[in-house]
Amino acid sequence: MQGHENVATVLVDPAVLRDFELDLMACDFRVWAVHTVPIVPDAARLAFQIRRSLIDWSQGRWADAAAWTLVWITFGESWLDGDEPIPWPAHAALWDKLAEYSGQVRYNLGLGGVPRLSVPRDQR
Repeated sequence: MQGHENVATVLVDPAVLRDFELDLMACDFRVWAVHTVPIVPDAARLAFQIRRSLIDWSQGRWADAAAWTLVWITFGESWLDGDEPIPWPAHAALWDKLAEYSGQVRYNLGLGGVPRLSVPRDQR
């Protein structure tokens, strides 16, 4: 599978990560812990570098998140329309969901792009 995937890059408090992931999954968002993604040869190093960059960018406002888990959030199939850009209602739904976790997440509005992350499919 070629191409890229739109992702939100988010720091998540590990104390809520499991519930956060389940909650987002129920809304057809996928949560990928960056330190474990298979698309990067040294994913742990990449996660460290991105986390550090976000903490530095915040000029101390996000210092409490220095040990939090860095995740990429992607959009499930119900949000997609072929190769069309992610629709604005999908963006709004994600930002609204993240706002519900305002004390346990740190992020900037906007999406980035990464090589496509593949979800295992049932081969029945």
